[in-house]
Amino acid sequence: MIDNETLVRRFFTEVFNEGNLEAVDDFIHPEHENHDPTAPDVPKGPEGVRQLVELYRSAFPDIRFEHEDTVLAGDKIAHRWTFEGTHRGEMMGIEPTDKTVTVHGIEINRIADGKIAESWAISDALGMLRQLGVELPE
Repeated sequence: MIDNETLVRRFFTEVFNEGNLEAVDDFIHPEHENHDPTAPDVPKGPEGVRQLVELYRSAFPDIRFEHEDTVLAGDKIAHRWTFEGTHRGEMMGIEPTDKTVTVHGIEINRIADGKIAESWAISDALGMLRQLGVELPE
């Protein structure tokens, strides 16, 4: 069994960065719950994670997550990350702009039975919208 930090890093590398959706079951607990105020509602478990990955990879096919910091506490792992990607597909109703964005975020994952069982994420969605050229009210 791999340690929690390696589990989370490999998940982001293999699934988000490389687009290996078949690997989702290797990393995500069958009862996984996603808590992200900027993400659409998705079903529990690996299927919900697949839907999120497909959403982001279709909007940013060259998406790359980099881990900046990691903190471990019991069954939880918190990590600060940055993702970069070029907006080449529809995202949140925004047609492709071909603009490259850099988005920062923090995620906490709870690990159970050697898999990611729960995720809480917060990211700079407002900054991403601004980088895409969306005009926002003051």
